[in-house]
Amino acid sequence: MAVYAPESFTSDEADVLRRYFTNLDGPVFALVNLPEVVKGALFARYSRSPKSLRRLFLDEFVGDLDIRGDQSIDATVGLDRAEQLYQRIFVEYGDDSVAQLGGVHLACEQASNLLTKVLEWGRLMSYLEQSTRYIAYDSRLGGRYRYHRDPAVLVGPLGTRYVGDLDRMFDAYSQCAEHVTDHVRATVPRAAGDSEFVYRTATRAKALDAVRGMLPAAATSNVGIYGTGQAFEALLLRMRAHPLPEARDYSELMLHELRKVIPSFLRRVDVPERGGAWSEYLSTTRERSRAIVEDLFGGAPVEPSREVTLVDFDPDAEDNIIAAICYPHATLPESQILERVRTFGVDERVALLRAYVGERSNRRHKPGRAFERSFYRFDVLSDYGAFRDMQRHRMLTIEWQRLTPNHGYARPDLVDEAGVGGVFDESMERSAALHDALSEGFAEQAPYAVAMAYRMRYSMQYNVREAFHMLELRSSPQGHPSYRRVALEMHRLIAEQAGHHALAAAMDFMTTEAPELERLESERRAEARRGS
Repeated sequence: MAVYAPESFTSDEADVLRRYFTNLDGPVFALVNLPEVVKGALFARYSRSPKSLRRLFLDEFVGDLDIRGDQSIDATVGLDRAEQLYQRIFVEYGDDSVAQLGGVHLACEQASNLLTKVLEWGRLMSYLEQSTRYIAYDSRLGGRYRYHRDPAVLVGPLGTRYVGDLDRMFDAYSQCAEHVTDHVRATVPRAAGDSEFVYRTATRAKALDAVRGMLPAAATSNVGIYGTGQAFEALLLRMRAHPLPEARDYSELMLHELRKVIPSFLRRVDVPERGGAWSEYLSTTRERSRAIVEDLFGGAPVEPSREVTLVDFDPDAEDNIIAAICYPHATLPESQILERVRTFGVDERVALLRAYVGERSNRRHKPGRAFERSFYRFDVLSDYGAFRDMQRHRMLTIEWQRLTPNHGYARPDLVDEAGVGGVFDESMERSAALHDALSEGFAEQAPYAVAMAYRMRYSMQYNVREAFHMLELRSSPQGHPSYRRVALEMHRLIAEQAGHHALAAAMDFMTTEAPELERLESERRAEARRGS
């Protein structure tokens, strides 16, 4: 059985596509010969469409472009002249900064939800991932459900069970999605001013939010990535060292396509003493650390814990941040500024903080870098679906543990209200049983079986400025309930446990209440923009 479902195009479609995409049948390809704004728009639309990027381009974009001058271009053959130029500059001068000046839009399709987290690890790249709230995952691709089929698992003794169990999990997801959608529409009336399209989109999004936890981590997604040559080099070296076979195999697909557009930027990946040594270093340090940790902690009981725990913070955050506010405007060394700040009374402190934060008219108006002086560190135990959204923030440090069914799962109230709680629970049991069966011979692939409703532990450390961005964004009314709950609890702990009341209060755009249909206002605004 093929790992990836190939796409097919008519000869006329292929004639158009080969001008702008580096291949026409693989899951990984680069975008070339298109205006940057078109590439960005394609990726933006990509995140809310069930279509592949090439099909999306044909159906929704090509009709608005003048492509007559591109008829002689074939992007699938690579760039020989560019190779010669980059070879001379990059290799002869040997400056890594050269690889920061060329970028690529790369489409990564049919990637499992384990692999997408590997792809989105790097801080210095931009990502857009297919949404689980706008796209129903029960549509089939190439006649089969959208989940990763690991070749080693398929040819092993559990191959038939793996496909059968995941198919049944997708069947249950599809069944529950329809029941919950019907329930939402039966209990939430359409407002007089809302169009049928806005109402149906918002109610469907609420239903898909409720049942997304039924999807296994094997469920595949499409990710659009923009990054520099240097960032892609680092990503590929990490993927080559990764214990997940899918990540290692996928890195080769990516490298093949990237070499068609930025060949010399990736020349060192295959050099044994450069890229080879780097990947070996990453792999060796990970495995040695894992072995020691398992020896020290293996078999230790896991005590129950809260969903969000504040484990560390800067107790002198207010003094340190006020000193950082003063620093660029003073002439004293930092140590003297800090000594002076400690003598300030309430009035001076409030005046400085208010002046620095200013009048924020929206959440995008964030205080400056003085707020990066102090930090918070949280230990989180949330469902995997919430983790997927929180992990996308890059101006922080995040580490996560292996995904297993051992921490239990979260079943949304809406699922019970719709009368499908039993179907949900049965699917969770099937997920856990398959995971346990796979663990004996396929430890790295076993998490594919784990449904996204299961909880996973991860740590997040970020500075106060990032707290403004992340907590205000993730508490917004249109957010998913599971990560809204995490963001709101983090904010509460910053104020109450850390005692940083002034900093928490300055986060003006925290939203504690959410409407019945989380996406309704966003859909209303989108419709208004379309009509303007």
